[in-house]
Amino acid sequence: MQTTSGFNCWQMVWANARTRPARTALCVVGVALQVLLIVLIVGMIDGELTEWAHRVEGVGADLLVRPPGSSIFFSLSAASVPEQVADEIARVPGVRVVAPVLIAVEPTTLDIVYGIDPDTFNALGSGFRFLAGRIFTGPREVVVDDIKARTAHLQPGQHIVLLGQDFTVSGIVQSGRGARLFIPLRTAQELAGADHRVSMFYVSTDGATAAVARLLENQLPGYHILSMEEYLTLMNSSNLPDLQPFVRSMIGLGLSIGFLVVFLTTYTVILERTREIGILKSLGASRGQIIGLLLRETILVAMLGAALGLLAAWGVRAVLHREVPALTVLMSLPWMVRAVLLALIAALAGALYPALRAAGFDPVEALAYE
Repeated sequence: MQTTSGFNCWQMVWANARTRPARTALCVVGVALQVLLIVLIVGMIDGELTEWAHRVEGVGADLLVRPPGSSIFFSLSAASVPEQVADEIARVPGVRVVAPVLIAVEPTTLDIVYGIDPDTFNALGSGFRFLAGRIFTGPREVVVDDIKARTAHLQPGQHIVLLGQDFTVSGIVQSGRGARLFIPLRTAQELAGADHRVSMFYVSTDGATAAVARLLENQLPGYHILSMEEYLTLMNSSNLPDLQPFVRSMIGLGLSIGFLVVFLTTYTVILERTREIGILKSLGASRGQIIGLLLRETILVAMLGAALGLLAAWGVRAVLHREVPALTVLMSLPWMVRAVLLALIAALAGALYPALRAAGFDPVEALAYE
């Protein structure tokens, strides 16, 4: 696009960006922080949900049976189900294995701990794959997965404090079977004060999963019966309304950062360039061309900032993967595109008022501006 004097808008955009490198860098960093915040926060939530869902899937069950009023986040569900409900489930035609599980959370690390009966839990899927040691045989022994063992530098025979008690690591298993720590069901019930109660049941069927689910719904009215496919579908931030306010708050914070940085920087630059804008208008530049020039500069800054933000997000993800193996950050293409578009919208919104103000300058007053 050219004005009546023939200057090239994009050449001026690049020239102005190079002329004021500090201010350009400030805008770029502000937009980058916005993109980084959105991509990382959503990536952490989706990554943890996806990784948790895959671990639940790795248990090898076909159905999940949860009590009325329980949360889809197992760690928020109390041990409220009588253990003998397992007998009712086992009597349903088509049920192959019922594995009761008590779920606890280690308060110091927020690790999820499964209290299990090893015989029934191992009968689900292919069972534990031991990398070292053995299954627990005593009440104060714990099996840990390889990621937890690597993160906490654990080996069989070592002692760890878990749920306020001293436990001995009896074995290390390959990760991907629900929790990262497994203790005897009776021990978990004792520590939780949940005598003969559990949090949920994993159920394996003979293949007729849908039919078994319908029978269980009739047998256990009020209970939540989910197939593994249904559970996996639910486990993302878009399908969990309880997470939406947090996600929206983080996105709003990121947009506010981008908007304010661009607004303040553009407004200051406009004041510095009052004479320059007066010259352009005296050469025949219209209001629309002045606004277009300034918005082009904003688009350039926003795209540079978005690129920097995405690169920074990948870098942070790599560092987190190396330093905190248990933390999963999912860099999904839809959210990266969304973050870039939101950054562009926030930047243009921040530059709009300063651009309109600049376009309204009187050429004579602008040329006389000191």
